[in-house]
Amino acid sequence: MKWISGLAGGLLLVLVLASILRTLVVPRGLYSSLVIRWWRGLRLLLRLTAPGGRYDSIDRAQTWLAPLMLVGMLASWLGGALLGFGLLLHALSSLTWTQSVREAGSSLFTLGFASGDRLHLSVVDFLAAATGPVVIALQIAYLPTLYAAYNRRELEVTLLQSRAGEPAWGPEILARQWLVDTETALPELYRSWERLASDIGESHSTYPVLLAFRSPRPYRSWIVGLVSVMDAAALQLSLTPGSAPPEARLVLRAGFTALRDIARSLRFEYDADPAPDTPIQLSFAEFEAAVSMVRAAGFPAERTARQAWPHFHGWRVNYEAIAYELCRRGDAVPALWTGTRDFATTPVPPARPVDRRPADGEAALPPATP
Repeated sequence: MKWISGLAGGLLLVLVLASILRTLVVPRGLYSSLVIRWWRGLRLLLRLTAPGGRYDSIDRAQTWLAPLMLVGMLASWLGGALLGFGLLLHALSSLTWTQSVREAGSSLFTLGFASGDRLHLSVVDFLAAATGPVVIALQIAYLPTLYAAYNRRELEVTLLQSRAGEPAWGPEILARQWLVDTETALPELYRSWERLASDIGESHSTYPVLLAFRSPRPYRSWIVGLVSVMDAAALQLSLTPGSAPPEARLVLRAGFTALRDIARSLRFEYDADPAPDTPIQLSFAEFEAAVSMVRAAGFPAERTARQAWPHFHGWRVNYEAIAYELCRRGDAVPALWTGTRDFATTPVPPARPVDRRPADGEAALPPATP
């Protein structure tokens, strides 16, 4: 049975090393089964702690998902290494199973209290002693990368709040710009989100744990924000093809390319080249109501809702399915036009601030100071 123990220990160590390299070292969107399993298990467990299943409760519970995933990943790697080195020591010596695990732990965590003068085991002890600090150091170096990407993402999500409301919605972006005469700022918004979409596509496919990091405010979400900007761009292109800025096309392309990169890293199926008339979940009635809303805000539409619908449909078919799946898996705020969730909810419209501009006439003077 000794050779079985040694073979199992060596195989386990190879699996641990491969998981560490795929998750922390290789700069490519490789699938990490460890990350996905921790994500699924902890997400379901945290859902049980949300009384009533309301979104506010789920959001508070899921705030702990990303930190627990990071701790769980580190525990899995160190636990796997401890078990693997313990099996190797047991196979190469007359130590009992308890003594083997004790010596492996002593070396792995560089404590040195259980190692002895046994030359044929020293190599295993030295490897274990190098593994523990390396794994912990890689995890520590991993955190600044994660939080830097998180901060870049959340900065743009926060800036979007004044343009799209909370939660964000594409038609609301267009309506607000024409209500307050800031429509000339739309190209800059599209440029910012084109760059952010590319950043998200690279960082969130390379480090999938970032998908579990939630925004500081419950009604903000990176995926909802990205969908809203893409919807605004698609809506503007379909309603005003003659005057829509070219940045609208660029942000759409960057957006659905980023979503496909993430979907590929998570290994869920999607249509890489959908036909423009492929069915989507958003209905024409919802689209028509949104067009009426933006036109009432002063948006200068060149097409009617019925004329614009095939063009909008042709854009949205490229990203709707992936976006809806990410919203569902991430328990994102149930904003308009973002699909269903795994909990009972109704779509939440963005809250628009009250127009508090002064009435016509001379503005009141401030009170005189003595």
